[in-house]
Amino acid sequence: MDNRRHIHHTARHFGFSYPTSPWQRAHAAFAPLFAVILLFIVLRLLSIFPIVPGQVSFGTIGQALFATLFRLIIAYLLALVCAVPLALLVNKSPLMERVLLPVYDIAQSIPVLAFFPVVIAFFIRFGEIQGAAVFIIFLSMLWNIVFSLVGGLKVIPTDIKDAARVFGIRGKDFLGRILIPATVPYLVTGSLLAWAQGWNIIIVAEVLHTYIPGGTAAQDVFGIGSIMVNAASSGSNTAFIAAILIMVGAIALLNFFVWQKLLRFAERFKFE
Repeated sequence: MDNRRHIHHTARHFGFSYPTSPWQRAHAAFAPLFAVILLFIVLRLLSIFPIVPGQVSFGTIGQALFATLFRLIIAYLLALVCAVPLALLVNKSPLMERVLLPVYDIAQSIPVLAFFPVVIAFFIRFGEIQGAAVFIIFLSMLWNIVFSLVGGLKVIPTDIKDAARVFGIRGKDFLGRILIPATVPYLVTGSLLAWAQGWNIIIVAEVLHTYIPGGTAAQDVFGIGSIMVNAASSGSNTAFIAAILIMVGAIALLNFFVWQKLLRFAERFKFE
């Protein structure tokens, strides 16, 4: 019985599973883009209908949603860029693992909001209030990706590593042929957790005036989180409910058209 481990490339029946027809390829490639465009069109059409006369419209909430999504994307990309080298450092040697893993664990355990007043004060000093929101989201995302990647690097079979050494696969080749494919499932899982954590923190990250002495709602950053909080505080219940429904709809679309497909795609790279 052949018990050699290999990277799993079995075709699937859904998502990114080796689409055969031109329609399947187009669907796999462009479905997320179509979903975003459709959502934008719907929100633009709804902008003519005010939720509360003279206050917040569906169009305003739609613009706030896209501002929040852009903020989340920037924070996620920063977290990804920082997480990869941090995870690779742990994998470099047993000594680095013994030293860095406890440090990472302590850093992860510190509540993100403990940094927020200091972060806001720092960015306000340089006139970059948007940076404070992005940075706090970045901190909330970072460790989910780091620990997922560390776990992925740890489960690479020893015989795969030994075979790479025998065939002289080192440096960039080892990174591209072994490490990156092996960690794809863990990167996707960690990214999904990080993205969920970003949504959890978005209300706090956008409502900055509560952390600024004598702050007002005018100092909040524009986004779906600040729209919800300010609508609730002003008694605009209809606007608050509409913002929640639009946010939930956006999360559902992203989950179905992006994350579920990425999870299925990542199944190809699991060792068996």
